[in-house]
Amino acid sequence: MLDAVCRVEGQAEKTYSVFTFQRLSEQEIEALRQQLYCPVCDGKAYFRKASRDGKAACFGSRYHQVDCSEFNPSASRKQEEQDALEVNQQLLESDALKIDFSMPLRRKSQPAQQAQTRQAQAEQAQAEGVQSPKGSYLANAESKAETKTESESQPKGSPEPKVATQGLQKLLHSLLRGSDLASSDLWVYTDDKYRWRAKNLFVNFADAEPNERHAPRMYWGTISHADKALLWLNPADCKDVGIPIEEVKDELCKKYDIQQREDLEGAGIILFGKCFWNKDKTRKIIQLWNKDLSRLHLVKAED
Repeated sequence: MLDAVCRVEGQAEKTYSVFTFQRLSEQEIEALRQQLYCPVCDGKAYFRKASRDGKAACFGSRYHQVDCSEFNPSASRKQEEQDALEVNQQLLESDALKIDFSMPLRRKSQPAQQAQTRQAQAEQAQAEGVQSPKGSYLANAESKAETKTESESQPKGSPEPKVATQGLQKLLHSLLRGSDLASSDLWVYTDDKYRWRAKNLFVNFADAEPNERHAPRMYWGTISHADKALLWLNPADCKDVGIPIEEVKDELCKKYDIQQREDLEGAGIILFGKCFWNKDKTRKIIQLWNKDLSRLHLVKAED
């Protein structure tokens, strides 16, 4: 996008061109970049600075309406839409869904390879039948009391439920593209013991609220920017949430090829973590659960 609407409480709405916005001082950009919206559909927007490798500065949004004239779906965006359809189908056809945190990320491959992979997966699923959820997540004492409330065991003698399996990559894509996942009543397992209703598990950053038990949730949304030292991520969805990454910074940067802070601007992200207040109760902190990077997925904005 070449233009974005900026709304600051108590001030008149202003439309910036990317050329004007990038000429603002660094302090002004940092103050305004979380107040940006698409001028056509009003979707929450982000600003990405010009990068060292020649990528031009731009505005963007992961929340365009389908009929928005600014929405120009690329191959990767079309893939996100396909993922959203796939997840929606699982919501309709399954009794429950299990998150596979170890599921490999999808890489670009030839159509023939993709077809062979799908066929192999279908044959394996048919041979194995429907399996009960299995996993390795062990909750600490802080979260057990609350998660058990929604984690009742299956009644004895009940038929084996149809449990779908999905990785973080497709779950994030489906949430970003507006699937029904975030409002679904479907049971979602994070391992073989704990389950939540999907509508209680998947929480957009704008709706994040600290809880005394520090019970984990799947938090998701779009990154506005990182700090200069790449120690904190700031969501575009709201201004009062911060995500500390200092303890996983090196591993995160290596896994997602992050060379500079601009690489994170406009990225989609989902992470299994806990939400709590900072010391002064002025900012909500969302911390990755057990510093386990397999519980986080990030998709960088398109070039």
